[in-house]
Amino acid sequence: MNCFNKKLRRTSPIHGSSTNELVPSKPPRMNGWSWPPQAFQVVGWLVYSYLGIVSFGIYIPLLPPPWNHVVYSVIGIAFVLHFFTHIAAATIDPADASVRAKQSYSNPMPFFDRMKQPHVIKDLHCYLCDVKVGPNVKHCGVCNKCVEDFDHHCQWLNTCVGGRNYWCFFVALCSATLGVFILVVVILFICIQHYLNPDSLRTAPQFHNLLGNSTWLVFLPLAPIKTSSAALLILAFVTAMLSIACLLLLAHLLGFHCYLFFKGISTYDYIKTQRQKEGRKSESENPKDVKIHNKTLQSQDTSIDCEPALSQSSGTCKLQNKGSLTSRFSESICTERLRAAL
Repeated sequence: MNCFNKKLRRTSPIHGSSTNELVPSKPPRMNGWSWPPQAFQVVGWLVYSYLGIVSFGIYIPLLPPPWNHVVYSVIGIAFVLHFFTHIAAATIDPADASVRAKQSYSNPMPFFDRMKQPHVIKDLHCYLCDVKVGPNVKHCGVCNKCVEDFDHHCQWLNTCVGGRNYWCFFVALCSATLGVFILVVVILFICIQHYLNPDSLRTAPQFHNLLGNSTWLVFLPLAPIKTSSAALLILAFVTAMLSIACLLLLAHLLGFHCYLFFKGISTYDYIKTQRQKEGRKSESENPKDVKIHNKTLQSQDTSIDCEPALSQSSGTCKLQNKGSLTSRFSESICTERLRAAL
């Protein structure tokens, strides 16, 4: 029974649980490198490393000149740009300036008694961070701190995306989409030429000493290793499937954020609007919920809160009520754990 040794604080109810429910208090997270890492974060770096190795080590060297030099340059710029912007987006602390000036990231947050204060942020004051904040600040329940111009909590970065690191996140998204798209085109070209004209892929000087088209070389030109035609095609198929899956997710996420940029809203605002629409829809279907919904809207007008109305254990962004297919797919791609007290 070591539960009595944990520091607890009151927080918002999760899926209809009691308002008196207590959860362990935890120190706030500084950035995406704060322990522990998220599974999506680890998977993302593994996929990035794998695609980089097969791109520059196996498939781009097989392209005939001058296309191999062109693809080296373009996809190289995309991979390098993504690497640095991804690092920057995960490293920058997105917290509000008042939080960064005061906050000690090694100490647990103080108790929050919802019986005394119904919302974490009220009248531009955060009762957890104990600072004055701006009108666009939200308190993320995962990072456990107030985030300036909060957009969403990204598990691929393992940190919040806010005003301070949004453009790094967006550039990383654009460069990843471009790099994966070019890789898909390269692999499809190599698979087609392997059957139509394999000699066009064997222009490297190291192929001159090989007889027949059944033996291929990878990791050209520095460390050529022999492999079979079947192994090359199987690896191409696996890489193509992985790249296409990544491309679909990245393109959809990029299109979603371009839509948000065009509308001039954040991901948080979009999810909040979708929930309000679902609330009005359910209200029309169930007139008994009118009073409950009106009380919820009234509380939203008088306070700004980013406490968890979603499951703390959820790895993806899930609405309590099923919405449209587009909104649910967008949220699952982002794996955003928004903290909205709706």
